[in-house]
Amino acid sequence: MSIMSATSRLGIALLFAASLRAGVDGCACDPAKPETMAARECSLCRLAEQQPPEPAIFFVKDNNPRKPNRWLVLPRSHGDRGHHLQDMTAAERTALWKAAILKGKELWGDQWGLAYNGPKVRTQCHAHIHIGKLLKGVETRRFIVVSKPEQIPLPHGEGVWIHPAGKRLHVHLGEQTCETVLFR
Repeated sequence: MSIMSATSRLGIALLFAASLRAGVDGCACDPAKPETMAARECSLCRLAEQQPPEPAIFFVKDNNPRKPNRWLVLPRSHGDRGHHLQDMTAAERTALWKAAILKGKELWGDQWGLAYNGPKVRTQCHAHIHIGKLLKGVETRRFIVVSKPEQIPLPHGEGVWIHPAGKRLHVHLGEQTCETVLFR
């Protein structure tokens, strides 16, 4: 067996193993039953439970050492089985997007970006949006333009990444892994 084929097989095996762990659609977190929140993918649920009831939204620095420049914005409340954005009301989602945009502007000026990973690749079940500096050159031709956070469409079964474009926002849908457009 050549080195190249052994390396390729190892890479494929690692991708397969990662795909088995990713995706949190079957999350069983229930704050009323603390034993259901012991899994690694429930750590943001546990963190949300440690927050005071108000404000309804909170920020944390991403604790992944490979992402030292990233922040997360989270709702204090939990959704149903997977804690997706669609579990939130339109007003709650808008408040979350507005808070994320303000934090992004505070940290990165007009170079901010937001990313919400799709359910197939999320490693944490509690809804959260990644806030970071948008990488240069990641813009694609697949986006819609909106004027305000209230117009950001609800992603169904996919992720979304958003960044400023003048006085408007470019909203990119149709992907699962979205946080890779942000500076680590």
